[in-house]
Amino acid sequence: MSRRLVSLTLDTLEELPRRCRACVHWELDPVAGERACANGTAELAKEAWISQTLLEWGSCGKLAYVDGMPAGFVTYAPPAYVPRSMAFPTSPVSPDAVLLMTAHVVPSFSQTGLGRMLVQGVARELTKRGVKAIEAFADAKWEEPACVAPVDFYLSVGFKTVRPHPRWPRLRLELRTALGWKSDVEYALEKLLGTMSPDQVLKPASYT
Repeated sequence: MSRRLVSLTLDTLEELPRRCRACVHWELDPVAGERACANGTAELAKEAWISQTLLEWGSCGKLAYVDGMPAGFVTYAPPAYVPRSMAFPTSPVSPDAVLLMTAHVVPSFSQTGLGRMLVQGVARELTKRGVKAIEAFADAKWEEPACVAPVDFYLSVGFKTVRPHPRWPRLRLELRTALGWKSDVEYALEKLLGTMSPDQVLKPASYT
């Protein structure tokens, strides 16, 4: 079994699950998002958002592959690029943090450490870019795959609650903490899989 991470680009966007490929929950404000879904332009709006974010800020997502199959993804960006970030009762995101918008792992790969691998890949990249923390809004009443990941997922990969709420808490992961996983996680995965470092980003050729 081999695992690898790649960056989300316009080319790899097609590898997202179909419902996520056309979802603009985070990328547009609520009114614009509903309009895009109603008039059938959601996919184009998502492409435009990714293109703009890549051009102006840089990488904004990671995809995980297991034996060549898309198995999960995360998206992230500064809150200024995420209109929906101001719609939560626990807003705003801290000024020193990047927002982890959503995370998804294909059910058949859940409970395999893939969610942690994705978050670690994001943490490693953002640290190189001078970011100090990642924050996320979570769903405390999560029941099925949706645009907002469950609280339990974030807690399981090292996030801590900074703004509690009965439904939409905001959580935070200090990147110096996340990078503390690196050696142990990479060593364990390399020993188990006998392959490359799990967070090595390759060019392009439910949860934890």
